[in-house]
Amino acid sequence: MTATHAHASPIPDSPQDPAALHGPVIAWFEQHARDLPWRRPEAGAWGVMVSEFMLQQTPVARVLPVYEQWLARWPRPADLAAEEPGEAVRAWGRLGYPRRALRLHGAAQAIAERHGGEVPSDHAQLIALPGIGEYTAAAVASFAYGQRHAVLDTNVRRVLARASTGVQYPPNATTAAERRLARALLPVEEATAARWAAASMELGALVCTARNEDCGRCPIADRCAWRLAGKPAHEGPARRGQSYAGTDRQVRGRLLAVLREATSPVPQAVLDTVWHEPVQRARALDGLVADGLVEPLDGGRYRLPSGRPATR
Repeated sequence: MTATHAHASPIPDSPQDPAALHGPVIAWFEQHARDLPWRRPEAGAWGVMVSEFMLQQTPVARVLPVYEQWLARWPRPADLAAEEPGEAVRAWGRLGYPRRALRLHGAAQAIAERHGGEVPSDHAQLIALPGIGEYTAAAVASFAYGQRHAVLDTNVRRVLARASTGVQYPPNATTAAERRLARALLPVEEATAARWAAASMELGALVCTARNEDCGRCPIADRCAWRLAGKPAHEGPARRGQSYAGTDRQVRGRLLAVLREATSPVPQAVLDTVWHEPVQRARALDGLVADGLVEPLDGGRYRLPSGRPATR
């Protein structure tokens, strides 16, 4: 889809009174929040961090069983750090975007080496960990440690765009204006700010969705700038134009599936059987090697990454 002016223009500063949003949204969250394992006190900061890595571009329903298995096997960062990175890729299963598994393994190693095995609470230390950007650092600091940070995922951005500025969809990429708005809307009290971050995210996930929003269930429908303006339509978020079937992603997934199931290095001849088209198959395998997800060995054999020099 072609973007319209709604995506090109920065979101203006909000005229909305922050206090008018906080109370109703947090009260709604207290009544309607999903009981998710990473929200329970026993999850701790490590559980929150694992969930944030897994939930990127992946629905909650797909994440839940893998998350439970992951935490049962690696309840602390040091437990994961002690394993080969290939084991993280193996355990990632079919969640997709398996480079996230390598990044999470790298973060676990850094936590074990730099922070005594405890996920740091300091935002600057979090963002210095491998594979952690501004969003994940803010999410862990907020959800695990109750700190005051603007946590801007897609759901929060959509809620703020609609409720505060009357725009149906936020820009494709987070802007400085959005960050400024999110900080301006943060409750002053730290614990309330952390609750607001979780509540506004849940509202966007369950009610103020990208399509088919349910304004009848929204606790701030009576003060939503977009609804009060008559819900003017703008170009929506771009749909993914490429299906999974027949793509390099599908080939990569099939190659990784063979390697995950293997207990020893896999010969090239075995990998050749997973996809009929040799050029695409070779391109997908080369991509996996370049991404560090597959390790080539002598004799045309391959394995998941060990983190050690390959045995020749």
